[in-house]
Amino acid sequence: MISNPQSCKAGESGFVLVAVLWIMAALATLASIYSAYALQTVDASHVLDDRLQAEASIRAGIELTALRRLSAPEAARPSQGGFTLRVGRTNVAIRFRSEASRIDLNAAPPDLLAGLFAAIGVDSDKARAFADRVVGWRTKSGAGESAKEASFYAESKAPYPPRQAPFDNSLELSLLSGLPMRVVERALPFVTVFSGQSGVDVASADPTVLSALPGMTPEIMSAVLRARAKAPVDQSALLSLLGPARSRAITDSSKAVRTSIEVAFDKGRLVHAEVVFRLDESADEPYDVLSWRDDFDGPITLAGDSSR
Repeated sequence: MISNPQSCKAGESGFVLVAVLWIMAALATLASIYSAYALQTVDASHVLDDRLQAEASIRAGIELTALRRLSAPEAARPSQGGFTLRVGRTNVAIRFRSEASRIDLNAAPPDLLAGLFAAIGVDSDKARAFADRVVGWRTKSGAGESAKEASFYAESKAPYPPRQAPFDNSLELSLLSGLPMRVVERALPFVTVFSGQSGVDVASADPTVLSALPGMTPEIMSAVLRARAKAPVDQSALLSLLGPARSRAITDSSKAVRTSIEVAFDKGRLVHAEVVFRLDESADEPYDVLSWRDDFDGPITLAGDSSR
């Protein structure tokens, strides 16, 4: 039997057409995949570029703050202040304050710690007890005292004993036996582990911290706040106004400085950062970063001290 040549040619043409269509479909799929990959790569590069820009802007704010403080004689360095600058594609707003404006968990005496707890709404008996827990956590006690503090933690069914060493981080407050989390959250904006000062700087401390000073009264507080509103601040005059509240007050600003930085991108995005650094005039670098938190990748959590 003789096959029809025209029928064979038509079949071959149909097969070739189907093959071509399959190849075109495969190429279209590959092109779609490549396009998606390219777009994702571009998006990722934009995110990385924004991250680098944000870090550069934050770093510029830190360095300029350090420069402004170091350029003034130590006795005349401002306890707090603020300024703005332009860095690349961003406008940067900086506020800074001496870390001595906060109460140092490792250095503050019990009466100042109790005053802080009372200032944030804890009754006086519990405030003293919470202050004892802070001291018990940070202090390497003698054998009898050590056993007493450890026994307190055991009785409260805490899964750990007191640390009996300095706080590494303000968030360790949440580990203190018997201290409610709501009290920890209220206290965190007013405490630090970076100051190294047993008192607080009355020229820059928050009113809540000022009210923690033993002997503070509403009348003294009003007088201090009025005096602080005048520029320049007369630190000696501030101390003279304190009367019985003077014992835990200082006017020497700490070498540790806390900066609050807002980075505003030209396209509208805002990034916030809180950085604590310590001035070090004897080193090659004029400062050391002690803590760095920013919300580029998400909200900043509890206002404690955390190293980056």
